[in-house]
Amino acid sequence: MDIKEKEFGILSNGKKIKLYTLNAGDLKFSLTNYGAAWTSLIVPSKNGDMDDILLGFSGLDGYLNNGPFFGVTIGRFANRIKDSRFTLGGKTYNLYANDGLNNLHSGPRGFDKMLWRSEAYEENQGAYIRFELESPDGDNGFPGRLKAVVSYGLTKANEIIADYQARVDQACPINFTNHAYFNLAGEGKGDILSHEVVIHSSAYVEADKKFIPTGRLVPVDGGFGSAGKAFNFKARKEIKTDFDALDNGYDHCFVVDGTPGELRPCAEVYENNSGRSMKVFTTQPGVQFYTGNFLNDVPGKQGSRYMKHSGFCLETQHFPDSPNRSEFPSCIAKPGNDYHEKAIFSFGF
Repeated sequence: MDIKEKEFGILSNGKKIKLYTLNAGDLKFSLTNYGAAWTSLIVPSKNGDMDDILLGFSGLDGYLNNGPFFGVTIGRFANRIKDSRFTLGGKTYNLYANDGLNNLHSGPRGFDKMLWRSEAYEENQGAYIRFELESPDGDNGFPGRLKAVVSYGLTKANEIIADYQARVDQACPINFTNHAYFNLAGEGKGDILSHEVVIHSSAYVEADKKFIPTGRLVPVDGGFGSAGKAFNFKARKEIKTDFDALDNGYDHCFVVDGTPGELRPCAEVYENNSGRSMKVFTTQPGVQFYTGNFLNDVPGKQGSRYMKHSGFCLETQHFPDSPNRSEFPSCIAKPGNDYHEKAIFSFGF
């Protein structure tokens, strides 16, 4: 194992940004403490080629203007909150409306745009970076002081370990995730529509045209209308198989089978030309499957241009709008009841 650290850039206030590169097993994984972002993941192919499978930017400037949220850690609350408000303990909290009338990924300056404290360490056959952040009471409209501790590690078993923890001094909704975009063929190497996917899910969270949940959990083997079968990934199929039944692609939260809080299989992805595969495990109740529907000629690494469907996301998380949906698994952390979730991304080739 090996951990390297170098300067990634300097902010306008003079603070220096770090870039870490972890080597373990057959993979090389890079992260920055700006946004606690994953910037690169080099993975072999069945032919011995080494490719970066993460969409992103070559330098800090890209991450300072990261509209698609490439690789960043999202907080306090990932995904959407309806009408940019929620009520907790009899009090209504108003958030920033940055997605029409709704709040997306906590507002215009969420944890993805923060400089995190960071340190490297080795543990249990892996190389890790621990990121820490303190968020004051009222930050982006959310209640209470919060301390976040997020650790990302690379193991000799070719796994990325993601560990999300938070402590609050008053009740607050929390929903952390990482917003990595993957292309198992290699970033900049076309679209991901022929990738084959399994999602260990028997139901998905029905949403309206603004991606806000209706409150219904719809069985993937039933559904309604022509789109019914499009959400059934129990058997492996190409992402594009049922695209004709969708408006623009996938941007949907799937209910992960099993018991929330227990680490369990979430999804599997295969790319035949490279032979690369990825398996995802999570403790969270859901996973947002997103197929890069809004990428529109985004300049990426080393001259790459990211077009629609150039990458996919599997964001392990609580359901969207959970603070307003008492029927959904609770996302509320309280003093003495800390937030702690985990995910594993396992790679083969």
